[in-house]
Amino acid sequence: MKVTLNWLKEYVEIDLSPEELAHRLTMAGLEVDAMERLGEGLDSVIVARLADVRPHPDADRLTLCTVETGSETLQVVCGATNHKSGDLVALAQAGTDLPGGLKIKKSKIRGQESCGMLCSVSELGLAARSEGILILPSGLPLGKPVFDVLGLKDVRFELGLTPNRPDCLSVVGVAREVAGMTKGALRLPDISMAESTTPACDRTSVTIEDAEFCPRYAARLIEGVVIGPSPSWLVKRLESVGMRSINNVVDVTNFVMMELGQPLHAFDFDRLRERRIVVRRAADGDTFTTLDGQVHNLLADDLVICDGAGPVALAGIMGGENSEVRPETVNILLESAYFNPGAIRRTSKRLGLHTESSHRFERGGDVDIVPVALDRAAALIATLAGGKVAGGVVDQYPQALPKRRLTVTAARASKLLGLTVTSEEIRQVLGGIGLCGEVQPDGSLRVDVPHFRPDVEREIDLIEEVARLIGYERIPVTMPTGKMHDQPLPRHLQLEGKLRDLIVSLGFAEAINYSFVAANSVDRLKLGEDDPRRAHVAVLNPLTEEQAVMRTSLIPSLLETAARNIAYRTSDLALFELRSVFLPLPGEELPREQLRLTALLTGRREVEGWAQHGDNVDFFDIKGIAEELVGQLRVKDVQWLPEHGERFLHPGKSCALTSGKLALGTLGEIHPQVLRAFDISQPVLLLDLDADALFAAAGNHPGFRPLSRYPDIERDSAFLVDESVTARQVFETLGQVRLKDLESVVLFDVYRGAALPPGKKSLAIRARYRALDRTLTDELVQELHTRLVQAMKKSLGAELR
Repeated sequence: MKVTLNWLKEYVEIDLSPEELAHRLTMAGLEVDAMERLGEGLDSVIVARLADVRPHPDADRLTLCTVETGSETLQVVCGATNHKSGDLVALAQAGTDLPGGLKIKKSKIRGQESCGMLCSVSELGLAARSEGILILPSGLPLGKPVFDVLGLKDVRFELGLTPNRPDCLSVVGVAREVAGMTKGALRLPDISMAESTTPACDRTSVTIEDAEFCPRYAARLIEGVVIGPSPSWLVKRLESVGMRSINNVVDVTNFVMMELGQPLHAFDFDRLRERRIVVRRAADGDTFTTLDGQVHNLLADDLVICDGAGPVALAGIMGGENSEVRPETVNILLESAYFNPGAIRRTSKRLGLHTESSHRFERGGDVDIVPVALDRAAALIATLAGGKVAGGVVDQYPQALPKRRLTVTAARASKLLGLTVTSEEIRQVLGGIGLCGEVQPDGSLRVDVPHFRPDVEREIDLIEEVARLIGYERIPVTMPTGKMHDQPLPRHLQLEGKLRDLIVSLGFAEAINYSFVAANSVDRLKLGEDDPRRAHVAVLNPLTEEQAVMRTSLIPSLLETAARNIAYRTSDLALFELRSVFLPLPGEELPREQLRLTALLTGRREVEGWAQHGDNVDFFDIKGIAEELVGQLRVKDVQWLPEHGERFLHPGKSCALTSGKLALGTLGEIHPQVLRAFDISQPVLLLDLDADALFAAAGNHPGFRPLSRYPDIERDSAFLVDESVTARQVFETLGQVRLKDLESVVLFDVYRGAALPPGKKSLAIRARYRALDRTLTDELVQELHTRLVQAMKKSLGAELR
C-alpha cells in the first residue's frame, strides 16, 4: 500500500516529521518498508516551453525541439510523439540526476546536440509507467522547478501490511490509524451531490442470486457524462501512489478505491443488455474476456456480474471488454459491492488474476462503506464528467451481516500489558480508531466492532489494539516468571521411551522411513489375500507412486533399508523402527494407528577381529533380544508358540510371542523367497512386535526385595523324559510347587544319545535354595527338593537318573 504525506494531511492533522511518522506507523504494526521524498534533488527539472518542434533530419522517430526556459533557448532531442509547439514541458537540465539513476548531460544524438531531456511522469518517479512526456498546464512560470509549481513535492510511504489489516488498504484507513496514535480528529471527505428527478430504480435493477458470495450490491446511474482527461489534481493524486491516469470516469473509481478502500467498477450502461445487473455464479465451461483481452474458462465456483444475457465482469477482480467505458460512452452504471473474501481469493488464484480490486476483496472489505464509496464516486463523476446522477440508489442487501460485540476489562488489559489502564482510557484509545464502546456498570467496556476491522474477534485483540496505540515503548520491561511443575509423562510414553532405550542398549540403530509407501509394498511379504494389512489408506495427493498409501507394516521399509545397506557392502546390520502403522477400519473415516516395533539382525554376531568368532546370527540371537525386552518390561506369562501364520517367516525357524491372551508379535528368520524379492542374499532375522499390546502386558516395578545374609544350597537332578516334553512344561510344573525357600531353578543340560531309550531325552536342572531369616539344613533342603522331583514324576512321567 502506497500513501503520501500530503494526501494523509487532507484527513488528519499531522505535526510529526516524515521520519517520526514512519517510526510511529511501524511501531503500530503498519511497517513502513520504504520512504521516498518525491521531488527531492530535482529542482533542476524546470518548466519550459516548446518554441518549435521539427523532425530529426537523421532519425524518423526523433524530433528536434527548441525549448525556452525563460532565460535561455536550448535544443533537445526527444523520442516522444505527444508534444507540439507551444506546450509547456518538464525539462531536466544537464547535470540532473533523475530517479532510477539516470544522469542527464549534454550529448549528441544522431549528430544533433541535445542539452537536456523532456521528462515523462515515470522518469520523474511519479508513476510506474507513462505514455509520452509530461505536458504541463498552461500559465506556469518558465524556469521554475516543476515540483514546486505543481505542488508535487511530497513524501511517499510504502507500507508492508499484513493480510489481516484490509482496513489500511486506503488513505482514510491509514489516516484513521494516525488519528488514533496522535489523538487527532479524522476528517472524512464531504459527499454532496444533486440528483435528478428520474429514479434510478425505474431505469435499472439489481438481482442477487447468490447472497453467500455477494451479500450486498449497490449501483447508481449517471447519465450524460463526457469521457475525457482527468483534471491535474486527480492525475497528480493517482500518480503519486503509482497509478496511471486513464480517463475521468475510471480515474474517479481508482481514486475512491485508494481513498476509502472500496473497489468500484463503471459499466457502459447502454452496452448492458436489458439494462440490468444479475449477480450469480458462472456455469462450468463458460468463457469470459476481461479488460486485458484475455479469455478465461470459468467454473461453477466463480462469481460473475451479468447483464440480462451474460457475464460482463468477474466479480471483485476485473471487468469485461463487452461493457468497458469507452470515449463514446454517455451513460454510466456505477457498481459498489461486498463479496465473500474466500470466493474472490479462489477465483483470483486459479485464474492468475491479481488486481488492486481483488487484493482488497480477498482480504475482507467493509460492507458498510459500499453506499458511502458509491456516493463519493458518483458525486465526483458528476462534477468532473458533467453527468447527472439519477435519483436514489439501487441497493440490494438481503441479509445484513452481523456485527461483533466484545467486552474488555481494565483488569485483564492491565494484567496482560504490565501497566495500569482504566476502562475510560481504553474507551478513548479504541474510539480513536473507530472501535466505539461504552463503559458498563460493572466497569467493563462493551465495544461494537465495525465491519472494516474483520481481524478483531476476541478480547485479546482489543487489548492488542490498546498496546499498539499507546505505544509498545510504554510497556515496562520485566523478566518473565513461571513455575516449574513436575508433570510425569503418560505411561505409554514412558514405556515407549524405555522400549527405545532398551533396544538401542542391545546394539540396534534406529531407522526412520517414510510413512508413505507404494501400494504393492506388502506384496513381497507373501501375505494372504484376506490379510488386513493389504487394505491401505490412500494419500490424496501423493508425490510419487512409491508414496501413494499409508503403510500397514514396518517390515517392507526396514527390509528395503537393509537391502540398500548390504548393496553398499554393509552386511552386518542391527536395525529397528518404532513407529505407527495405519490400518483402515470398515465404516470409519480415520484409520487405527498401531504402534509397532520391528527389528532385524543380519551378518556376523560379533565385530570382525582376530580374537572373534566368525559365527553369524541365528534364531536364538533374535529370541534373546525378545526375551530381554519382555523381561525388562516385566511381561508375565510369556509363551513362545511355533504356530504363527506369518508367510514371510521361515517355517521351523520362527515363532509367535504371546502373553496370556495377548498376541505380542512374531520373530524368526525371513523366508528365503521374501529375501529374494528384496534382493537380499544373506539370512535375516526379524522381530515384529505390537508395541501397544506389549505395553498393555507390561508389569509395574516389583519393588525392593532385600538380599539374604545366609548361604545358599544347590541340588542337581537329571530326569529321563519323553522327547515331546518342552522346557516350558518343565518350568510350569516346577512353578506349581509352592516352595517359599526356592530361589531359582535352571535347566542347564539336555542330552540325547544312544545310551538312552528311543524317544527319550535327559534334562538336568539345578535348584538353588536360600532363606532370608536363617541357614537352611541339609535335611530341610532334601525334603524340599524331593517335592520337586515328585512333581516332575507325577506331571511329566519323568524318571530320576
